[in-house]
Amino acid sequence: MTTESAITRRIAHAVHEHQWQVSVAESLTCGRILSTLGAGPDAATWLAGGLVAYLSEIKFRLLGVDPGPVITATCARQMTTGVAALMRSEVALGVTGCGGPEPEEGQPPGTVFIAVSVQDLIVERAFEFDGRPDQVLDATTRHALNLLHEAVTS
Repeated sequence: MTTESAITRRIAHAVHEHQWQVSVAESLTCGRILSTLGAGPDAATWLAGGLVAYLSEIKFRLLGVDPGPVITATCARQMTTGVAALMRSEVALGVTGCGGPEPEEGQPPGTVFIAVSVQDLIVERAFEFDGRPDQVLDATTRHALNLLHEAVTS
């Protein structure tokens, strides 16, 4: 069993216990987190859905992100609150960042912002991951799942 599947199982147990629905807004990870959660036990009972908002315009239009730079903590927070409202979920996760190999918006590769909301309480984290783009995506997915787990079990 992988670490991701073990964490997903614990997330599933916690949100099922509270009868919470979970939604995800992803940019950098392009659906990896939602896919991982969707493989969790009884996902059809607790996973509301998600939105891959890779283009900035989609973040602005569908998630209510303020126009401007999108590799920011503010964007991750707004993605989280936007997807929670869109999916009517009690728990939401938002991820944005620069996977590389080149800088974007003045941010170096590996810059990542993750936000999680549980019933309107938002926790956010900033990360600087090293490595190739695929390694940044793997680290981002792992850290997002860990942050989600911490938030729903606190």
